[in-house]
Amino acid sequence: MYYPRIIEPSIAEAAKSFPCVALYGPRQVGKSTVLRHLFPDVPYVTLDDAADRALAQENPRLFLETYGWPLAIDEVHKAPELFEQMKIAIDQQRLDWLESGNPRSLMYLVSGSNQFELREHVSETLAGRIAELDLSSFSQREAEHRSGSLFDPSIEKLLAKARSAGFTPKTRREIFESIFRGGMPDVVTGVSERDVYFKSYVSTYIEKDVLRLIAADRESTFVSFMEYAALRTAQQVNYDDIARNIGIDNATCKRWFSILESSGVIVRLQPYLTSASTRIVKTPKMYFMDTGLCAYLCKWPDAGMLERCAMAGAFYETYVVSEMIKSFQNANVDPKRHLYYYRDKDSKEVDILYVKDGAIFPIEVKKGISPVKPTKNFSVLAKYKMPVMPGLVIDSADKIRPINENAYTCPVGLVGA
Repeated sequence: MYYPRIIEPSIAEAAKSFPCVALYGPRQVGKSTVLRHLFPDVPYVTLDDAADRALAQENPRLFLETYGWPLAIDEVHKAPELFEQMKIAIDQQRLDWLESGNPRSLMYLVSGSNQFELREHVSETLAGRIAELDLSSFSQREAEHRSGSLFDPSIEKLLAKARSAGFTPKTRREIFESIFRGGMPDVVTGVSERDVYFKSYVSTYIEKDVLRLIAADRESTFVSFMEYAALRTAQQVNYDDIARNIGIDNATCKRWFSILESSGVIVRLQPYLTSASTRIVKTPKMYFMDTGLCAYLCKWPDAGMLERCAMAGAFYETYVVSEMIKSFQNANVDPKRHLYYYRDKDSKEVDILYVKDGAIFPIEVKKGISPVKPTKNFSVLAKYKMPVMPGLVIDSADKIRPINENAYTCPVGLVGA
């Protein structure tokens, strides 16, 4: 059964405006499935096929002439020779459209599991000719077959969302079951048993995506690096500490984090820096985008133990941040333009700063209900000389309630899309 994806309207809109659309995303999140569902009449070819790959590599012009357009090409990074020919074809067709007055139309849909290589080729060759969108594993709303929209922290929008049909608050146990399972389509739909799936997923990810980018004898070290990184989700990234414990140098550690981020496995949240930021810590915080994969790498055996462990708060925060980022991706909005965090040299911290329309919405994430003094650090944000709007404390509450004049509780089920 096909699970509708919230990003579908964004992809369809991009296809009306650009001759080429690229859909990025980690391995096995459903990129080709979404494209084939949205564009059933567009011929599809995958460069996993040895004969097609050989033709694309050896004679890219003939490959494109043979298949024509519109055309969907999966695993396109395996034939980088195609990108220059696609550019030539797009530029020629643009001239034809300009001279004839005919409307533009979609020429190419491209996707691939190795985002590191695909993004590099796209930026070098197809800049200005291509719409780029990101797809992650299922958001919670997608896993529940519910529609979604871009997360908005304003109280009016959240109250309207809470009143909408179909919203039911979740218990903390239910939330941690979702965190433990994660959002990978094969796990959510029951196609694969969770632990068996993630064991295979990590092996395939290393073999297909990572080994091209690291030394062949570093495979086991990279697995240890992923496991060590998972144990530090929702924390500031200490490259020196991680490098020392894994046995790699600092430069390699930073490069490996870039590999994880460019392939959609993690995201790094930056501090919000302005001219008033002299005492703010400038180190990013790191989050895994799929909490199921993160829990597997941390070797937690079940949702109950995860809920009771010392990392429960970090996983809860990871879940909230990843849901927010998925809502931005689904709306084709760059989350890095809006989501930040705050921590200063006096150890005062605010988990998330949502910056919107020249104002700051402070957000704290707490796994319990009615946490003690959750908004105590919101006042430090006055240094930015920007309006600070009523903030949120996202927790396991069942409804939106005012904490004080400056903040409200927000059920975790209202986050994301």
